[in-house]
Amino acid sequence: MMTFTNVFMACLAFALTWLAGIWFIPFLHKLKYGQTILDIGPKWHKEKKQGTPTMGGIMFIIAVFVSFLCGMILLGAFGGADMNGTDRPELIRSAAGLVMAVLFGFMGFLDDFIKVKKHHNEGLTVMQKIVIQVLIISAYFATLYVSGCARTVVTFPWGWQLDMGLLYYPIMGVIILYLVNAVNLTDGIDGLCSSVTVVYMAAFAVISGMLGMFGETLLTLCTAGACIGFLMWNFPPAKVFMGDTGSMFLGGVVCAVGVGCGCEVLMLIAALVYILEALSVVIQVTVFKITKKMHHTKEGKRLFKMTPIHHHFELSGWSEVKIDVVFSALALVLGIAVVLLSKIMFR
Repeated sequence: MMTFTNVFMACLAFALTWLAGIWFIPFLHKLKYGQTILDIGPKWHKEKKQGTPTMGGIMFIIAVFVSFLCGMILLGAFGGADMNGTDRPELIRSAAGLVMAVLFGFMGFLDDFIKVKKHHNEGLTVMQKIVIQVLIISAYFATLYVSGCARTVVTFPWGWQLDMGLLYYPIMGVIILYLVNAVNLTDGIDGLCSSVTVVYMAAFAVISGMLGMFGETLLTLCTAGACIGFLMWNFPPAKVFMGDTGSMFLGGVVCAVGVGCGCEVLMLIAALVYILEALSVVIQVTVFKITKKMHHTKEGKRLFKMTPIHHHFELSGWSEVKIDVVFSALALVLGIAVVLLSKIMFR
C-alpha cells in the first residue's frame, strides 16, 4: 500500500503540474509577468527569452504540497503509518522540510514579483534575501529541536559517525544557505534545474525507501513527478520559467530530504552539480578581483566565459539540450554513487 501510494502521488504531482500549465501560462501572459533578461547574458537570451512568463514554479509548488498532503492522509488511514505514535518524528521531519521549502518559494515569489512589476532584473537586495533565508532555516531547525526530532549526528560514507552537538545547527545552516542559492543559480537555461533535480530526487527516493523513511520518500517522489510535469513546459524552448519562486523551493526540498534522511554528507555529494554551479561564480569573481588589483586595470581576468558555468558551455557552442543532458548525466552518476554509498553506510 505504501509503495502504491508513493507512486500514485508522484503521478498526481506530475498531472497537476502539467495540467496547471494549460491555464496558468496564458494567465501569466495576460498579466504580462514576463522575465526581464540581463544585457550581460548571451545575446540570444535577450532575443528569444525576453518576456517569457516567469513564476511558473507556483505550478509545481502547489502540486507537491497537494500530493504530499494527500499521500500522508492515505498513508495514515490505509498505509499502516502510525502518525500519532512511532512514525510521528518522520511525519514532523518531512512536513517541516516541505514547509521550509514553501517558505523559500514564497521568498522567491516576492523577488520575482518585484522584478516583473519594475520590469528589470533586480528584486530583493542580497541582504534582504540572506536575512529572510536565515530566519527560515532557523525556524526549520527550531521546529525539529522543539519537537524532539532533531539529529546532530553526521554519518560519513565509511560508516564513521560524528556527533556535532549544537555546532550542527550553524554549520548545517550555512550549508543549506549555500545549497538553496546554488540550486537557484542552476536555473539559468531551459530545463536544467528541473532535469537535474529529478535525478537528485530519484536518488534520495531510493535512499529514503531503503531507510524506511516514508515521509521523505513521498516528498522526493512528489517533487520528482512535479519536476517532470514542469519539464513538459520548460524543456527547450521553454514556454514558462520557474523563476526564483520555483528554484528556491526546489533548493529547500533538496536540503530538506538530505537533512531529513540523516544523509548530510551524501546530500553534498549528490548535489555536486548545484555546488559547482555556485562555486564557478565564486571562483570567477575572486579571480576577477585579484587580477584587477594586481594589474591595476579597470577590468580583471575571467577564468570562464560567463558564470554560472552552464553559461560558459553555452557560449562555447553547446546547445541548451546538450547542457541539460550532460549535467543530468553527471547528476545521475552522482546519484548512483550515493545510493551505493548509502548501502555501505547503513548496512
